[in-house]
Amino acid sequence: MTPAITALYAGLLGLLYIALGGFVVAQRRRARIGLGMGSDPALERSVRVHGNFAEYAPLFLVLLLVAELAGAAGTLLHLLGAAFLLARIGHAFGLARSSGTSAGRFVGTLVTWVAIVVLAVMNIWLALA
Repeated sequence: MTPAITALYAGLLGLLYIALGGFVVAQRRRARIGLGMGSDPALERSVRVHGNFAEYAPLFLVLLLVAELAGAAGTLLHLLGAAFLLARIGHAFGLARSSGTSAGRFVGTLVTWVAIVVLAVMNIWLALA
């Protein structure tokens, strides 16, 4: 069985990761800061958007892959994959615009956590079944 669902979301999330990295590079060039963040709040937010994505995406993809290989329903995996992707985009926009609270940041974090919890519980269930 080829994990086509995980491959799809790994590819999409990989492209998003590179796009977020591109925003960091653009902010670095604008602020003329090669290393660190200086005292530039926009650069700091861009670095955190990229870093936050890098913190959550690998675990999500591992959980998605394990669930897919264990035979979880494809429709549910697509739902979780799409929700996670949209959550990360929403989180990125929300945090990039403001270091304070925002709808994108809140909903993005909430949906990210829900997707990871659902996959974690699903994997436990599949392992014990």
